[in-house]
Formats: sequence, C-alpha cells, structure tokens
Amino acid sequence: MRAAMAQAEVADDVLGKDPTADRLERRIAELLGVEAALFFPSGTQANQAAVLLHTQPGTEAVCEGEAHVFHYELAGAAWLSGVQLHTVSSDSGRVSAEAFRSAIRPGDRHHPTTSLICLENTHNMHGGTVLPLENMREIRVLARETGIPVHLDGARLWNASAASGVPLADFAAEADSVMVSLSKGLGCPIGSLLAGPRPLIERAWSVRKRLGGGMRQVGILAAAGLYALDHNLERLHEDHARARRLAAGAAEIEGLAADPPDTNIVMIRVRRDDLDPAVLSAALERDGVLILPGGSRRLRAVTHLDVSDDGIDRAIEALARAVG
Repeated sequence: MRAAMAQAEVADDVLGKDPTADRLERRIAELLGVEAALFFPSGTQANQAAVLLHTQPGTEAVCEGEAHVFHYELAGAAWLSGVQLHTVSSDSGRVSAEAFRSAIRPGDRHHPTTSLICLENTHNMHGGTVLPLENMREIRVLARETGIPVHLDGARLWNASAASGVPLADFAAEADSVMVSLSKGLGCPIGSLLAGPRPLIERAWSVRKRLGGGMRQVGILAAAGLYALDHNLERLHEDHARARRLAAGAAEIEGLAADPPDTNIVMIRVRRDDLDPAVLSAALERDGVLILPGGSRRLRAVTHLDVSDDGIDRAIEALARAVG
C-alpha cells in the first residue's frame, strides 16, 4: 500500500482533478451503484456534509440512540447545520421503520420539521451489528411516504456486505447518500467517500471546501484506497472469524461475557463489580494488547488485517491475566 501511495499519479485536486482520486471516486460509485462519489479526509466530515446537503437550519434529523453521528461528532449537526438530532432506541442497532415513524414530527407550528433520517451499517456501538436490508427497505418506504431523505453512515458497509452476502449496491440503493470509510476494515491511513446522485455530489464539493476538506495531491491517499479495494476487501471474512473466536474465548473467562458478533467488533461485558473496564484496558496495554473501554461496563475490541490468529490467542490469554 505504501509503495502504491509513493507511485501515485497526482495533480492538484483543488484547482482541477487529481487523476488517482478520480479513479477511486469512480470505482466507489460503481461499487455502490450510484452516479458519483467524492473523497473526504474523514467519515465525520463526510457525514456532516451530508447533513448540510439534506437539511435546513432549524429542522431535525432522526437517528438511532447509539449512532456515531449522535455520540461522536461533537454536536456537528447543531454547530454546522443548525439541526438538532432526535434519537430512537433499537434492539442491537437493528432499528425498525416503526421506530422512525414514531419520531417523525407531526408537521404543525409547534414542532421542528423532520428533515433527515440517518442510518448506520454496521452499527459501531452495538458491536458491529448488521442492519438487515429488509429493515432498510422498510425505512426507505417510510422515507418516500414522508418525503424525508435518508443518509447512510456506511463507514463499515464493507463488513455488512461481507457478513450478510448482500451486495454493497443493494444497501446503497436504500439511501439518498452513503458514506463509506477506507480506514475501517480496509487498512487505509485516511479517507472516506460520500456517494450518491451526481447533482448532490457536485454540491458536496462546495460543502467540503467550506469544511476545509479540499486537499491538493490527494491521489497519494486515494492510491491507498484503490490498493485496499484490490487486496483487502475480499479478506474481511477473516476478521469476522477471528472476532467470533475472541468473543468465544472472552466468554469463557469468569467475570466476562460476550455474544458472537455479526462482524469484526466484539463488545466484552464486564460482569464483576470489582472489575473496571478502564483498569482492565490499562492492564491489557501493559501486556501488549490494545482493547479500549467501550462504555462504563464494556471493553470494545476490533479485529482487522493486522490481527492474526496468534494475536487472538494472545488477547484471550491477556484478558484472563488481567481479570485474574
């Protein structure tokens, strides 16, 4: 990947079009079955660009209660778009159309207008769960009935597709815009793309500029994305298998519990009152294993291309030592 970056053909993407970035954007659009895509430095910036594109200040966007756009984007929707977020609860991130229907405002003079539905697939803080295509189709029907656009935070859509067997384009077809991340699962150092209809993506260029996301010889980064699509996309099932092994191993340690994950994120529940996830995380790091706290009573582990079978064994052994 670093060799591909060093050899990338580049130009000035702010003044014109970088040829390698152009190749990546066209490749992503083709994979997602949409008209166009645009490279962004981060998924957060691409998500916030989507909120800006779909909404008006003083309106409201609806999302699941543990969504990335709600918890981890520093109230960007409020700060940048003047949009408040209205959350709905779900079972393990598999939010239903009816949950969204109950959150859509009645449209009277006392309530903000619901201007956007935000989905997340896979769902990060619910342990990488896959939002089933059928759920997305039902939500899409609701969106068409109410005239509300849908944005899909698909940072890990690659994993959703690999785990479910559903083509990326089928997931993308149920949204008006899609964000995919190159640094989640595919191993790139940086980069996400916002994809959708060409008129929307043409407008996104100006939004990205306002957010400071224009970059010059961005082909150096885009080359990493092209390499990842060629070499790292088809191996994601290996990460999923290792995540299941890690969950099974953790579940056998007294004081811990973990359910078999859909994809590559393992939420390890800390069941003993005398165990603190932050203390466990620090002990694991001293033992050469990086697993972060994932809430007040959880550890969050993510498998990826730098974690081998031996690494899973070491992680399980380190967890047992830390708990003991």
